[in-house]
Amino acid sequence: MARVLIAVLLAMVVSIVLGPRFIAFLRRKEYGPQIREEGPSHHVAKQGTPTAGGLLILLAAAIAFVPMTFYTLPALTVAFTAVACASVGFLDDLIKLTHRRSLGLSGRWKLLLLAGITVVVAIAAHRQDLRHDVFIPIVNYWLPLGWGWYVLLFLIIAGAVNGVNLTDGIDGLAAGTGIIALFTFAAMGVLTYIRSGPVGGRIETRLDVAIVAAALIGAAVGFLWFNAFPAEVFMGDTGAMAIGGALASLAIFMKVELLLVLIGGIFLIEALSVILQVASFKYWGRRIFLMAPLHHHFEMKAWSETKIMVRFWIVTALLCAAGFALYYRYYFRP
Repeated sequence: MARVLIAVLLAMVVSIVLGPRFIAFLRRKEYGPQIREEGPSHHVAKQGTPTAGGLLILLAAAIAFVPMTFYTLPALTVAFTAVACASVGFLDDLIKLTHRRSLGLSGRWKLLLLAGITVVVAIAAHRQDLRHDVFIPIVNYWLPLGWGWYVLLFLIIAGAVNGVNLTDGIDGLAAGTGIIALFTFAAMGVLTYIRSGPVGGRIETRLDVAIVAAALIGAAVGFLWFNAFPAEVFMGDTGAMAIGGALASLAIFMKVELLLVLIGGIFLIEALSVILQVASFKYWGRRIFLMAPLHHHFEMKAWSETKIMVRFWIVTALLCAAGFALYYRYYFRP
């Protein structure tokens, strides 16, 4: 337990202390994103705000995680997935910055790189002897998937990464919702570790994944200090994809794949809003929302960024509470 708390506090302090210098460095290098012309008009004022702030999250999380971890395979794989997905995001941010455009790495290349990351995660999952089936709560049924489970891994990773990335559209939104989701996984890990048996017989891997989640939480809280409205720095695809990758791998190695639908519910809703908008316009020539993703729809309805952010945080907290309740009732075996 102490390791989890130390990881949170250390990562948060490092992130807050390094934040001003990191932001100043990005400003000197003029690492500001190109704002999309088709986005809300008032976003033009954000032009030039430093991006790729996800690097700060990763650095602070690493400084806290490395001395606190037990170096178990699940925790190391979660950390790898976060860093690997962040690397894909950083490449995307870099292309946007160097070419001075709002579009970066093509979707095809992103999916290909994410497929490569999935292969590594699948190998680690195989070595960990994870079951190739998915538990369905309420009905208490294990759905056998066989080799299809590895396909599901790719869908989980790609879905989580893109969902968080789409949510990162207004100040503090992705960071805040990501923190709440990560906290839920950390709480699950700590609960399982404490109740798994006496000292010496407890499930160490559960505490270790809680430590990596805690390190990311602390780093993200420190980042949010500077990312809250009006943002001094954006996390960019670097940070969004790191958080998405971490959430996906946590769900995989804790064998709560379906609970990610609730814990990452706000990211799923944002992704679905884009899918529905595109499909509706393509097949019926009309738009369901004023603008997609969903948070832009509310911006077009004259909601303030702070109002949207707080209400999305509330929805995320409620969904995560439901996910934790299902975990305690159906997954948790003291």
